[in-house]
Amino acid sequence: MLMKEFNHMRRDRTTLGMMIGVPLIQLILFGFAINTDPKALPTAIYAAENTVYTRDFTAALVNTGYFKIVSNADGKDVDRMLTRGQVQFAVTIPPNFSRDLLLGKTPQILVEADATDPVATGSAISALQQIRSTALQRDLRGISTGPSEPEPGFEVIVHRRYNPENITQYNIVPGLMGVVLTMTLVMITGLAVTRERERGTMENLLSMPVRPAEVMLGKITPYVIVGYVQALIILIAAAFLFGVPVEGSVLLLSGAAILFMIANLAVGFTFSTIAQNQLQAVQMTFFFFLPSLLLSGFMFPFRGMPEWAQFLGEALPLTHFLRIARGILLKGSGFMDIAADLLGILAFVIVASAVALTRYRQTLD
Repeated sequence: MLMKEFNHMRRDRTTLGMMIGVPLIQLILFGFAINTDPKALPTAIYAAENTVYTRDFTAALVNTGYFKIVSNADGKDVDRMLTRGQVQFAVTIPPNFSRDLLLGKTPQILVEADATDPVATGSAISALQQIRSTALQRDLRGISTGPSEPEPGFEVIVHRRYNPENITQYNIVPGLMGVVLTMTLVMITGLAVTRERERGTMENLLSMPVRPAEVMLGKITPYVIVGYVQALIILIAAAFLFGVPVEGSVLLLSGAAILFMIANLAVGFTFSTIAQNQLQAVQMTFFFFLPSLLLSGFMFPFRGMPEWAQFLGEALPLTHFLRIARGILLKGSGFMDIAADLLGILAFVIVASAVALTRYRQTLD
């Protein structure tokens, strides 16, 4: 019996690969990619004046390691970049900042944070208090007539946008829509063709006068309806059970959800053409689901991962759908705000569908 099991394991290369591959993926992702204290967060800054004080404050931001200045924009551009998720922080230095500072009027600097992911911004916001105490200390000492350590001459006002109370459900629940759809749709569709093969009905399917695209369409269409029911249940629970605000268009979110469902169903159909049995189809599902869960930004801050992990995450449809769902529900994003992520999902659909149709065989051989 012992030798029989070893021989069976040796012959079932897919299962053996999963047993080795999944722990290896977990080791690499948890060891290198996962970081709950993200640094170098993209920051847009709008300075109404260019003086030694504004430049020193900007330098102090960068020196903390949490902020990376990616744009010097005006007020409208700053708001647009926050809405589209292009930056994590937006800093506004008001006019006459230096004059008010020298007159002792305590001017205010506004720091707006994209708080849809509270974990990503928590440490950076804490670092702002240290900046207030040290940023202009050397400059103010030269004009101070009081103690050797002058009081901070300005205030930093932090505005947590889209989630001012740092409610975790606002971040988790919209993301659960994508996670649930990914797990269920890929698995269910992955079992579709392998079930036909195991039950011996594959011959009947292959003898039908249908093309591979028609088989694929017929297999995945019913599950689009199932996915829509799942998304509707989650959306209702988000609004009425968890109190998640719905700022944007539900119709727009529905359209994006259809594209996302098709992407996952295409992946599941591809797995069904590769797997020899239903167990292998389930194993392949987890092989796809695990990186999607860890690299999409659902469990850990996306911008906290190294660049190579972010590059892999950008190839996954769940990454783009999380941004779309959170953007529409929390930010009120419009079509142009989510267009880039829609294109990312569409590109994945095209590639996955092409692979699925190529893998599908019209004969048992």
